[in-house]
Amino acid sequence: MMTATSADATGSPGKQAARPRPRRQSLYKGDPGMWAFALHRITGATIFFFLFVHVLDTALVRVSPEAYTEVIATYKTPIVGLMELGLVAAVLFHGLNGVRVILIDFWWLGCKYQRQMFWAVGAIWLVVMVPVVVRIGMHMAERFGWIGHGL
Repeated sequence: MMTATSADATGSPGKQAARPRPRRQSLYKGDPGMWAFALHRITGATIFFFLFVHVLDTALVRVSPEAYTEVIATYKTPIVGLMELGLVAAVLFHGLNGVRVILIDFWWLGCKYQRQMFWAVGAIWLVVMVPVVVRIGMHMAERFGWIGHGL
C-alpha cells in the first residue's frame, strides 16, 4: 500500500514542485512605535555620551586647572553651540518619550493610544523646540559676533 506525497503529486519522483519562495520581510516596517523606540535609544546614547564627556572634563579641574580652562575654551565654537542645541533636543525628546513609555506600561489604554501619544510627543517637542532654537540661536549670534550685542 502506498501513500501519496507531494513528490508523487508532481509526477516526478524525488523532486518537489518549484514554488516561488516568499520574500522575507524586515522585522521593522516603519511603524511610529519603531521610530519612537529607535529615537529613544539614540537620544539616550547621546545623553550618556555627553554625561561621560562632562564628567571627564569636570574631573580635569582636580588634575590641572589650567588644562581644564584650555579644554573649556575649545568648547566655545559654533560647532559645539550646535551640539548644545542637539543636546537640548535629545533631552527634551527623551524625556517626553519616556513619559509616553510610562503611560504605555502603566495606563490600561496606553497600548491602544501609543501611536497618538507618539504624535503628541512630536507636537509638544516641536512647540518647545521652536523658542529654544530662537533663544540659543540669539545667544550664539551674540557670542560669535554674528550680530550686535544690543539684543
